[in-house]
Amino acid sequence: MAESRAFPNVRSYNIMINGFCKSKMIDDALDLFEEMRRKNLVPNTVTYSTLIDGLGKSRRILCALELLEKMHDRGQPANIVTYSSLMDALFNIKQHDKALMLFNQMKESGIDPNIYTYNILIDGLCKSGRIKKAKEIFQDLSIKGYRPNVRTYTIMINGLRKEGLLHEALALMAKMEDDGCLPNAVTYETIIRALFEKGENDKAEKLLREMISRGLLQG
Repeated sequence: MAESRAFPNVRSYNIMINGFCKSKMIDDALDLFEEMRRKNLVPNTVTYSTLIDGLGKSRRILCALELLEKMHDRGQPANIVTYSSLMDALFNIKQHDKALMLFNQMKESGIDPNIYTYNILIDGLCKSGRIKKAKEIFQDLSIKGYRPNVRTYTIMINGLRKEGLLHEALALMAKMEDDGCLPNAVTYETIIRALFEKGENDKAEKLLREMISRGLLQG
């Protein structure tokens, strides 16, 4: 249990709670949260979001969802960070429908997703085999004014690869460069491994040489 200390304000508690969460000492973080309330310090959105993220990463999803409800009941607005971390946690334990419900709840509350949230959503859909839905959302990003980043493309490329849609994955890799987004080491490794598995060694070796020439292969 965390020792009681004379932290002067909410920000001090937030720093300590974040440290405990990062160290996976979630019960100690929760003890500090309760200590704040005993001292009549009102936890803010950062406090709740930090704890929800820590609980989610520890797979204590019920506790995280209960804390989200308490957050609303106590008048602290959830933000994009709160929802994104909880969505990620739900996808990670394969509660895909709950994650999608939470995404819709977030939008209904007036919070616009950012590209980080969309990355979580597309990754979760790909991992749950909903590649068609993932493709639809990915294709809509540009229409909605979002700029996919290297992680967005890599998630989608990996999703296509897992579904055996290697040629679509290769086409998307070419498109990302046309759109001004350079592949990173993970993007290359994903495609190269898939090409070797398919016996398309010449294409794999060509991409490997390209990867090396760009300084993306660590020795």
